[in-house]
Amino acid sequence: MDQSSLAEPHTLSRSLSARHVTMISMGGMIGAGVFVGSSAAIAAVGPAIVLSYLIAGILILLVMRMLAEMATALPNVRTFTEFARAGLGPAAGFVVGWLYWYFWIITVAVEAIAGANLLHSWIALPTWLLGVGLIAIMTGVNLMSARSFGEFEFWFASIKVAAIIIFIALAGGYASGLLSPSGSTWSNLVSHGGFMPRGAVAVLAGVTTVFFSLTGAEITTVAAAESRDPVRALTKMTTSVITRIVIFYVGSIFLIVAVVPWDSIVPGQSPFTHALLAMRFSWAGSAMSLIILTAVLSCLNSAFYVTSRVLFTLAEHSDAPQWMVKLNARHVPARSVLAGSAAGLIGIFAAIWSPGGVFAFLVNASGALILFVYMLTSIAQIRLRRRIDPSTLRLKMWWFPWSSYAAIAGIAAVLLAMALTKSLASQFYVSLTTLAVSLCAYALTAYNRSRRLVSDGTS
Repeated sequence: MDQSSLAEPHTLSRSLSARHVTMISMGGMIGAGVFVGSSAAIAAVGPAIVLSYLIAGILILLVMRMLAEMATALPNVRTFTEFARAGLGPAAGFVVGWLYWYFWIITVAVEAIAGANLLHSWIALPTWLLGVGLIAIMTGVNLMSARSFGEFEFWFASIKVAAIIIFIALAGGYASGLLSPSGSTWSNLVSHGGFMPRGAVAVLAGVTTVFFSLTGAEITTVAAAESRDPVRALTKMTTSVITRIVIFYVGSIFLIVAVVPWDSIVPGQSPFTHALLAMRFSWAGSAMSLIILTAVLSCLNSAFYVTSRVLFTLAEHSDAPQWMVKLNARHVPARSVLAGSAAGLIGIFAAIWSPGGVFAFLVNASGALILFVYMLTSIAQIRLRRRIDPSTLRLKMWWFPWSSYAAIAGIAAVLLAMALTKSLASQFYVSLTTLAVSLCAYALTAYNRSRRLVSDGTS
């Protein structure tokens, strides 16, 4: 019998299996950012970009471990955005929830447009129509059930993981001279200005750029709430996340700069395609286009799922309209899914009508939000840990509290680097404005609630 049929009328189902949660955690970390976005990072830093990925990966690992500790300590919390509420109070829950929702709703629009642009080269339809079509498809998938989301994400993530593993095997053989007609190509790591051609400062600056391509692993803490064994799923996720970062990011990027000179990478073009063509695989262009499309659809699917669950949880706490709490017969927050779909459509039309104005502003306004969310969540973890008897925890943060402080310091350093980097400064300051707006929104909401309570008490 389907688990969803056994659930209470107003609770989400527990229909996701272990394989779903495992691949969701992998898929959340492998997006178009690694397949295409890594090109700009390589061009800016050189071969030492692998160190930037490693530093960013360690920071993400610390955040994920904190999330896992809180999730096992507070098993009734559905989404990781609610840990801020548990540790810091209702204001933090409101702000973190809405900031995270906005971050992912902008992702819906961005990924739908990216997918539409890819499809446009194969299907002679207007880009906006293709984007609307992609949103309609993912809306349908997420309205069916949590399991349907998990099944789609399982196969999307499987394709991405398989693609990277195949690439690592081919590139490793080529760099070692097994597949190369001219022998080993490891010299590319140092023969074009050295391993750090831009210096150590560029490596640290690169952390700011690559950090965002690693975000998304926290989706697991949302999906785990609808799995059959949340604690086991979260424990497995945090113990394997560093292995995935090393293999999928550090390993693949390291082999790219070993196969081809780093200064031949063109920002905006897939370095994977460039490396495969250099290895004389003529099918690289078409194959990578399909893989990148898969990555885009995977991210779009996940964005729909996350926004609906976060909005549902906000509604439960009266931080969003109460009608969002309503679930359909499959225990899916259908109204929250449809609200995300409507917001995504608005984003698509904003991108068409004003790509350099309204849409650019919306994207910039989400640039640093995930860092604010991680920062507040990390502070909440410290507060929560001090209230809980450590002996009762099934999973603990390593070397507490110093590792938690290190994570907060690392996030603060990335924010500071954004503010001081000319190309990222606008995103930092506009995102800061978004944070201020969310705080004002909470103050207004709290004021209206207090007025209603006073009114009810005097009536």
